[in-house]
Amino acid sequence: MTTERISPPLRGGERETLRAFLDHHRATLALKCDGLTTEDLRRRSVPSSTLSLLGLVRHMAEVERTWFRRVINNEDVPLVWSPDGDFQAAYDDSGATRSEAFEAWRAEVAHARRIEREAESLDVAGHHARWGEDVSLRLVMLHLIHEYARHNGHADLLREGIDGTVGV
Repeated sequence: MTTERISPPLRGGERETLRAFLDHHRATLALKCDGLTTEDLRRRSVPSSTLSLLGLVRHMAEVERTWFRRVINNEDVPLVWSPDGDFQAAYDDSGATRSEAFEAWRAEVAHARRIEREAESLDVAGHHARWGEDVSLRLVMLHLIHEYARHNGHADLLREGIDGTVGV
């Protein structure tokens, strides 16, 4: 499967620009995984680490679920792989498959897109229990852009270590 990545608008409005940058980073993670098998995706950065591309996909599914469904939409849904709220648990990908991880991630991205599009404005807020504060949709979108950008840097190195692919 080939992933297409859009470029953010050069002169768009705030919401359009945030949406495009978030989708750009989502597509970047998918691109880093294109053409790899489950075993390739499970390859660790170093033996002592649990960091893998498959773990990153699972982790980002949890992040999308938490910020959009649980915080902004106030849904009472459990985390998929991190029942105790420990997001590191998603990196334990020993029994995970490519299809299972990507199915969950794509589902969470679809929920997030729907929630964002249905929100009246970027000022819509939800309560973040861990922080004990309300946060705006604007902050959530910026946080997700930051989270993806950080992890896409990890994905760059992981992919290069698997097959030498760089610059995707």
